[in-house]
Amino acid sequence: MLTRRHFIATSTAMFSAAIPGATFALPRPSASQRSVWDAQVTPPDFDLATTNPWGIHPRLLPQRVEARAGLTPGDIHVDAVARYLYLIEEGGTAMRYGVAIGRSGLYEPGTYKIRRKVQWPSWTPTPDMIRREPAAYKQYEDGMPPGPRNALGSRALYLYVGNRDTYLRIHGTPSPRSIGTRASSGCVRMIMPHINDLYDRVSTGVTAYLYPAGGDGPLAANS
Repeated sequence: MLTRRHFIATSTAMFSAAIPGATFALPRPSASQRSVWDAQVTPPDFDLATTNPWGIHPRLLPQRVEARAGLTPGDIHVDAVARYLYLIEEGGTAMRYGVAIGRSGLYEPGTYKIRRKVQWPSWTPTPDMIRREPAAYKQYEDGMPPGPRNALGSRALYLYVGNRDTYLRIHGTPSPRSIGTRASSGCVRMIMPHINDLYDRVSTGVTAYLYPAGGDGPLAANS
């Protein structure tokens, strides 16, 4: 059975969003508008491994680490205990990014497929979110248009089980200080320039493994 210890062989691996609902057909931003927003959320002279105006712990900045042998290049593994996302690469390495995960009771470990990728997505809260926190979410029941303040941020990877959209996402966030915490309503959050980097490296059809947040229990098999 899989555990979070299964997938990364590095001494640092043990250190250590709003859940998006259905996306309604809100107007899509033009390529020029997306470029403007990308520049707006990317710090000047941005360096993936060192730029940190958000004040997150340095260990949560992206870096390349050694991956355990036998893992499939292109797949994603989310260590919910350490708050790391790993993208497995060819040659025995992985890109590691700091993330935030769902609050207690809302995070859903499992095995998913990334069936869709969107730059500057729109977002609509699920009915469950609106029922739980109407003051926060009811105003967006008809959808929140794309932009730097959108709950999904600059990029979103859509997690499916078979052909069913789970409404779980790996996505950017307008709340970068939440990285390293349990803050979302179920999704995996990333700093926007970091998800932009990940987005360009990820192909649709790859598998995303979300490991349990309670330690080294078995990975739930959802597909």
